[in-house]
This record gives sequence, C-alpha cells and structure tokens, in this order.
Amino acid sequence: MKTNQILTTRVSNLNHLMKVAILGVVLAICMPATAFAEGSQIAARPLSPQEIKDHNLPAGVQKSGGLHNIGIGEPFYLEAQVPAGTTVVTTEWSLESKPADSAAELSESPLPLTIPVYNPGDREVNFVAGRKLLVPDIVGKYQVKAVVKTDGEDIVLTRDLYGATYIGAGDGFVFSDPLRCSVCHTEKYNGWKETRHADAFTNHIEGRGSNHYGEHCNACHTLGYNTAPEADNGGFDDIAKLVEWAFPETLEPGNFDAMPKDLQHKANIQCESCHGAGSAHVAAGGNPEMITMSTSSGDCAQCHDSAPYHVINKQWNSSNHAVATRYPTGEGRSSCVGCHSGVGFIDRTDGLPQNERRTEWEAIVCATCHDPHAGDNPHQLRKVDSVTFVNGHTETQGGNGLLCMNCHMSRRDAETYVTEYHGHYGPHYGPQGDMLAGTNAIEYGQRIPSSAHLAAVKDSCVTCHMQDTSRDNPAHTLAGGHTFKPSWNGGTPEDHSDDIPLVEACSNCHGGIESFDFPRQDFDGDGVIAGVQTEVKGLMSKLALLLPPYGVDEVSVTADYTPAELRAAYNYLFVEDDGSFGVHNLSYTLGILRGAIADVSGTSLDSDGDGILDEWEVEHFGSIVAKSGDGDADMDGLSDRLEYQVGSNPNLADSDGDGFGDLAELHAGTDIQNAEDNPVTGRSEIHHAVEYVFYTEAGKSYQVQVADSLNGTGWVDVGEPIEGNGDVIQHFASTREEAQQYFRVIELQ
Repeated sequence: MKTNQILTTRVSNLNHLMKVAILGVVLAICMPATAFAEGSQIAARPLSPQEIKDHNLPAGVQKSGGLHNIGIGEPFYLEAQVPAGTTVVTTEWSLESKPADSAAELSESPLPLTIPVYNPGDREVNFVAGRKLLVPDIVGKYQVKAVVKTDGEDIVLTRDLYGATYIGAGDGFVFSDPLRCSVCHTEKYNGWKETRHADAFTNHIEGRGSNHYGEHCNACHTLGYNTAPEADNGGFDDIAKLVEWAFPETLEPGNFDAMPKDLQHKANIQCESCHGAGSAHVAAGGNPEMITMSTSSGDCAQCHDSAPYHVINKQWNSSNHAVATRYPTGEGRSSCVGCHSGVGFIDRTDGLPQNERRTEWEAIVCATCHDPHAGDNPHQLRKVDSVTFVNGHTETQGGNGLLCMNCHMSRRDAETYVTEYHGHYGPHYGPQGDMLAGTNAIEYGQRIPSSAHLAAVKDSCVTCHMQDTSRDNPAHTLAGGHTFKPSWNGGTPEDHSDDIPLVEACSNCHGGIESFDFPRQDFDGDGVIAGVQTEVKGLMSKLALLLPPYGVDEVSVTADYTPAELRAAYNYLFVEDDGSFGVHNLSYTLGILRGAIADVSGTSLDSDGDGILDEWEVEHFGSIVAKSGDGDADMDGLSDRLEYQVGSNPNLADSDGDGFGDLAELHAGTDIQNAEDNPVTGRSEIHHAVEYVFYTEAGKSYQVQVADSLNGTGWVDVGEPIEGNGDVIQHFASTREEAQQYFRVIELQ
C-alpha cells in the first residue's frame, strides 16, 4: 500500500508540472511509473517466450513486457504481490472502471501461482497472492482492484492500466496526425536512430542480417506485431494486412524501400516496443501516466529470452546482478545507489548530483548498463570512457570493461584511509578495477609492478567474464555471457571437483590450461610449486599469521591494530575482496602482500639493495641474487633495472609480441605491454626522453629533480627518494610533453 501511494503522488506531481511547462521539458524529466516491485502492489507481470516454453503454458499464450499501457487485444498478466511471510486467506479481484462500450472483463490467468514474480531479486521479498488476466478491447483507462485478505488487516490494492494503439516513432520533427514520438522526443529519437534497434528489420529484410530470418522473426523486429485476431491495434501485422503486403521470397536490397510508407513507419524496434502503445498518451497531451518508462529486464525479455538463439535474459537471471543487494538503497542512501541500484547508476552516469539520484531499489538490469536511446558506444553501453579511482588514478585502458570499473572499485583512498582504524575496515568489498589497474593498495613507497592483463586483454573484464559458451557446454547460460561468471560450480557449490572454468580467453596467451589455478612459481616460499591462486592464498596465510590474533590464519581488524598492522590488513583485505587471488593482476597481488609481510616483520622489500623489488626478481629470475640489475638478460638494450622501472619483461626483447623491440617502443613512446600500441599502429613520432645515471653510496638517499630553467628556483621532485646501494643507478624519464627541461640529483643524507 505504501509503495502504491508514493507512486501515485509522484505521478500526480509530474502531471501538474506538465500543465505549467512545455511538453518536451516535462517528458524529459518523467521518471518510471512502474518497476520497483518492493512491497504490496498490483503488477503487470512480464512473460518471455522462454518462460512460456519452460512452464509449458497453453497454446496461444502471448508474451508481455509487463507494461501498464499496451495495444488493445494484448494481455495484462496481473498479479497481486505482497511481502514474503504474509498469510493470505484469499484474494478478491474487481474491474472498477473501463472505457465506455468496453466488453473487457477480468478472467483467470494462464499463469499458475507456482510461477514466481518475474525479477529474481524481487522474489526475495515478494510473492504472488493472486493472479488475473485482462485484455483491453477499447482505447482508454482500466482500473483494477485486488483485496488480499490475510490473518490480519486486508491489503487493498488498485492499479490504473491503459489500452491504446500504436502510432510509430515518426520521421523526426515532422508533424503528423496523430503526433508521433519523434516530434516531442527529438533528442531521444535522434539517439535511437543510431542504434541497431532502429534498423533491425531493415537490415534483415534486405539480406544484411542472419540467413535464417523469416516472417516469424517480425514479432520482435517490428512494432506491435501480434497476429491474434483481437489484437487489431495498428501494429505492423495490421498495416501489412491493410496494404496487402507479403513477406518477400528473397531477402535482398530494395525490399524495405519497396514497402508502403505506412508500413515502414511500423518497422524496426521502436519507442513503443519498449514504452508500450502510445495513442492514449498522445491524445492526453503527453500525460506521463499513460506511457510506461520501465527499467525491468522483463521489457527486454520479450525478445532477448528465447533459446537457442536469444539467451541474454536467461543468462542474466543466473547472475549476481539480478539479485543485487537491497541494503544500500532507500532513503538516506543516495551515496550508495550510484552502484547498488540500477536506476541510481543511470542517474549517476547521466550526471545527476548525488542528492538528486533515485534511491529506490532496482536490480542491475539491462538498461543499467545499456542505453536504449544511444548508439555512440559499442553495444549501446552507457559509459566506456576513462575511470578515475578514489585515489586519483585515472585509467584509460580496459575497453568495454571500463564500464564495469565504475562500480567495481574501492571507495577508499588507501594511503589516507589506513592512517586510522575504521569500523567495517577494508576497501569496500569490490576493488577489482583498482587491482586490474595496479593501484590504490598500500605500496610502501615503492613502484609495485603490474601484470600485463589490462594492456593485453582488449576489453579487460568483458573479455574474461562474458565469454561465449557453446550450447553443448554444461555451463551454457550458467557461466559467461551476461551471467558475468568465469566459471560454473557444476551444481555442487561445496564440491569443486566438477567445476567448469571458462579458460578459453586465458588460453590465447597461457596455452592449453584447464584451470585458473595453474602453476607458475613457488611464490609463497613453502618449497612447493602450486597453482597461482593457491600460492597467493599461501602468502595471505603467511601475512595473517603475523597479524592479530597472532598465529591464527585469519584477519579480524580491531582498534588495537598498530599502524603497520592496519596497512598490512588493508592489503590482505584488498586481495581477499578482489576475489581473483592473483588472476586479475598477479604481479601487483604478490607485491602488495610481500610488502605487507616485510612491513610487519621488519624486513626489506629490496633485500640486496639493487633497486629492484625482491618479488619482481623472484618472478622473473627465480631468486633475488641471480641478477644485479645492471645486466641485460634479454639483450634488448635495456638494463634489467630499467626493464623493472618501465614495466617490460626482462626476459623478452619484445614484451608485448607486436614485432617491435622494447627499446624501440620506449624511444617511440608507445606502450611496451600493449601489442595494439606500437610505432606503426599506435604512434610513429620520435619523442624526447632523458636517461640519467648517477653513482650512489650505501646508506645515503638521493632525489631526482626537474626544472624548466636554470634560474636557481622551480626544482620539482621526480618520483620518490632513492636509496643508495654503492653502485650505479640508472633512470629513464619521458620529456615528450616539454620542449626543454633540466634534471639534477641531490643527496638527501
């Protein structure tokens, strides 16, 4: 009841705004009048083609997007939803009002009560107390009422629904009778025109789509296609019958242009395919009550949930996104909803300030990540530009995976956060983006190297977590794709022997591996070379034993932790919350764990003082004494120490395998770890650079500085102080952005 009252008030306020502002402005700010199925309500349930098959529903049952305005002759699958735990005695339905001359009545729903509410996340809080079917037969408003009798107070619910006809998107700002969508929503229309929805039918009918496209495909690729006799609502099939158009025998260029103009207006996937039939909305002057702005995945499931070819919604139903936690949503949670609510993320990416974002709960649904009205980005993704982490690091690499990093990041600036104890201590659960980028853990003043995954894997998160699976793979629709899961547990979460990992993406670089936990080196120093994830967990155990409660293989941070222990615990939790145990960024994982162990145990990160971290030497050379740093293991012209500093592989003259040596890429200014960025495909200019070498004494510290002139002032530190080791230290710095600079080295002590 409370939810319905809130929604009613909100719609009423928007209707008032419409009367005092121009139509285009009002429509631009209208918020969903449906969607958030938390609490008691009458819902129009979505029903996908796949569900019709899975539940063995009777012949003739039609799909539905769960909208509250639909074409006449189409079904409303109504359900009274009440909170879980409610004792329902009976549910009584009535049709309170309907248009004059309408013969429509409520009837039994073809959906039995055993079918749950649509959205997986809603099933945790709601269940169905009763169902009915309503098929509008006249354009206008229908009001339904449900009285749910319980062992306590009755729950009285009402819902306004609308029958309408389809009008079409139109041709931009061109007036017609009736007005079409593009006249008032020109900006949205122009964005939609750039999407694949806008020409989905056109491309197929002209032979540019799949070779198995047939007339039955029109049900999703055109507007209002419904061949049921009662569904005479101006949809594509109705106009085709009126103009006597027949599906062409041959799919070839010219087919679309040969169609009558009126039929072209109902072709392709249009505004009303998702927002519902719009004639009543237009006739009422753009009244927002009479159009649906839904973010429910059920709207998309009308077409994207029909195996074997369309399994996106089936995959999503198996994802954690579908059941995103509700705790960080609701009133007072505006700082959380930018990631924890699907609509909050939409508001965030639209640039709304934090206090203006919607705080209602909605799962991380299709429209959260994909913008139906924009085709600027691949796959209509909302945002694939650079991501700035909380510590200020801006990441530009990662391709389509940059979208994921907007939420899968720590909400802490590690270096400032660890200076004092906090309740719920740690990086806020999801620092996968920070880990992949190799940033925002405690680095102890050192340059902690990173693995090449971010540069080498074009679309980062997407490449590995959204792999395709063949239909004969037992993990099909349970891992990869829109499940976002890199593996399936075989149906036995406690037994990992039957897990199915999706390692195909890894095999491109790592060969024919069968597990993410494949052996590399003895990183934890126990004398056994196990899988990388096992080795990382071994290092975590070593660190845990050094933290309170001492000698116990667990970390439980309290206010009694020392500053060093707080730093170390943060790195432990950073790795634990990342959850990949080295897969996302093995080098960075090893570096921050070893740094933490060294800090709390009072040892050094560079035991031999050669200017290279021990863990990097062990990873690449097998021990910390095998090389001095001055040698050149791969004979590519870069010293081993310089390879460490610039992030290249000291054992490969061409670290990224693009055919250009590391030295050539260093001089050209291209990315040594990214095969797609090289002197030919990337940049071909020769940039300015400086290499400086200086002698040091053990026990003394040195600082490199830079200035734009030699007037005695303006010297700025370059990097952190450098500890002397009694040997030559070599450094390289790019000066491509400056016409002229001066460098010097000063002794600090």
